[in-house]
Amino acid sequence: MKNFEKTTVAESARVELHDLLHLTGAEISVNSLPAGACVPFVHAHKQNEEIYAVLEGEGKAVIDGETVPLAAGDWLRVAPSAKRQLFAAEKAGIKYLCIQVKANSLEGYTAADALL
Repeated sequence: MKNFEKTTVAESARVELHDLLHLTGAEISVNSLPAGACVPFVHAHKQNEEIYAVLEGEGKAVIDGETVPLAAGDWLRVAPSAKRQLFAAEKAGIKYLCIQVKANSLEGYTAADALL
């Protein structure tokens, strides 16, 4: 069995990579909202924090009632219990990654987790 997975993502409103890459510690999705659109529900999580990376466009996140402007290049971490909803700007769409990981599960990172 090989030690890696590779996939190619076509343009789509939402692509979840969990099954495509056989992920075991995170869920990653690639998301696109056209101008004026939004995620159609407010949600929170039981255990997972979400990290959003804005790849293109602009919009906003409403988190626990607070509006956070978003633009290409922005990164945003949201705690599991926070109620959130994402919106594209009225005149521009938004494309973003959403990375879900269990909060407080990271024990080592970068050089601390490397085997040399």
